Amino acid sequence: MRTTRLEAFSDGVLAIIITIMVLELRVPHGAGLADLRPLWPVFVSYVLSFIYIGIYWNNHHHMLHVCSRVTGGMLWANLHLLFWLSLVPFVTGWMGENHFAPLPTAAYGVVLLLAAVAYWILQGTIIRHQGADSVLARAVGRDVKGKLSPFFYMLAIPSAFVRPWIAGALYVAVALMWLLPDRRIERIVAAASLR
Repeated sequence: MRTTRLEAFSDGVLAIIITIMVLELRVPHGAGLADLRPLWPVFVSYVLSFIYIGIYWNNHHHMLHVCSRVTGGMLWANLHLLFWLSLVPFVTGWMGENHFAPLPTAAYGVVLLLAAVAYWILQGTIIRHQGADSVLARAVGRDVKGKLSPFFYMLAIPSAFVRPWIAGALYVAVALMWLLPDRRIERIVAAASLR
């Protein structure tokens, strides 16, 4: 099977996830800036989650760009990733509505951790199918970001019960780490297409 159906389905699910999150934003009842103040935790949660979904969408696109065929294992690994990402709107709303209370903030980290593990499984499934010398395997390399992210999430989850702001800072740090451009895949894909 070609990748087009997998990509289209994944793009649709991710678009729906973002749509659900934005629809959860409630309009304040007043017209002044002071009326927005109670909504800041919800908005901050939304922005962070929007960035995370965007990062996953971008990385998923790059990863599938180097695939020519999809296996059943890849389909199931992709569904596993989409399952955890589909929980992002729930934990985003829970964390924001409760002003970064410990349990919702920790639950947010659990979902991010499990999504990262699911992405790692999908990436590994593709590399196993394509081979250790594949374009994706070369592009991923040592995957420092992919290894650091779960480590930071595992630090953030218990931190949420002590100081939720520490967990939030770790979530932001991971997002910022992924926002920094990594041109590896683009360079390797461009070099491979010249052959």
